[in-house]
Amino acid sequence: MSFWDGKRILVTGGAGFLGSFVVEKLQERGCKDIFVPRSRDYNLVEMEAVKRLYNDAKPDIVIHLAARVGGIGANRVNQGKFFYENLMMGVQLMEVGRQVGIKKFVAIGTVCAYPKFTPVPFHEEDLWNGYPEETNAPYGLAKKMLLVQAQAYREQYGFNAIYLLPVNLYGPRDNFDPESSHVIPALIRKFIEAKAKAESMEYGVSTKKSAYSVLPTDLVSTNTIDSPPSVVVWGTGKATREFLYVEDAAEGILSATEKYNKPDPVNLGTGFEISIGDLVALIAKLTGFRGEIIWDRSKPDGQPRRMLDTSKAEREFGFTAKTGFEEGLKKTVGWYLSTR
Repeated sequence: MSFWDGKRILVTGGAGFLGSFVVEKLQERGCKDIFVPRSRDYNLVEMEAVKRLYNDAKPDIVIHLAARVGGIGANRVNQGKFFYENLMMGVQLMEVGRQVGIKKFVAIGTVCAYPKFTPVPFHEEDLWNGYPEETNAPYGLAKKMLLVQAQAYREQYGFNAIYLLPVNLYGPRDNFDPESSHVIPALIRKFIEAKAKAESMEYGVSTKKSAYSVLPTDLVSTNTIDSPPSVVVWGTGKATREFLYVEDAAEGILSATEKYNKPDPVNLGTGFEISIGDLVALIAKLTGFRGEIIWDRSKPDGQPRRMLDTSKAEREFGFTAKTGFEEGLKKTVGWYLSTR
């Protein structure tokens, strides 16, 4: 409690998926002065808006969560946009923060910054040992530049900036938009919609049946055909991923804000790896989908494997994930069913 007493906290992206949980946990810690900018009021890609934000918020600590992000499909069609906007937001927020003398800047990176062929589990020391997976590289490199900036500013100006590397997040309030969602919300939505379509047909509500195309990290398209409801998933199912429940991620970020003050990057994850094939089967079970699952092997898998070494987070600021994967998925499915 004493760490947060009397401090003004600026949380960019605080109205978003991860940010909303960070703000709630700040409130639980007794924070009274939290500023959450909205994109309609502050376009953080523009320097004048960043300066105005600092003038309005007058923060002691900045937790920078705002990002332009999507899955494989969104990254493929927005490479320039994702690179430019993520780079400009982060670089300008840190530079103006330095100028006005904030006490701490917390930069959130991405697992996409790691090289495409990184030995599993990913250690922070591996971060510069190769080029990121191509579909995610512009986004990953833009976010990785914040690590370079944070370390340079610490060295030259004594600026206290830290850099955290979370894996893919999931949980309630995630983005379920089929045009930009990641793998877990995309699969949950499409399995539930396909199941509902099948049930409506069983009771004679519809004469058409739908096949839903779900990308393993990503953009989702739909079409209607005269065949049993099925879900089409990109790739082979052999790629692996690690997922961190959103409330655990929020707790890790705040624990690092309280206790970590070093230049080296720190992974935030669970140390648990699951194949896309097993993930698809598990979500199908939890949503009650019993239709056909079709793998479109002409589409990319993305990075072959992802799993982080999480020992540094536990050692440096006592963070370990608390939520079991199936438990977190059940909560996510339940939330989506209650709000769709």
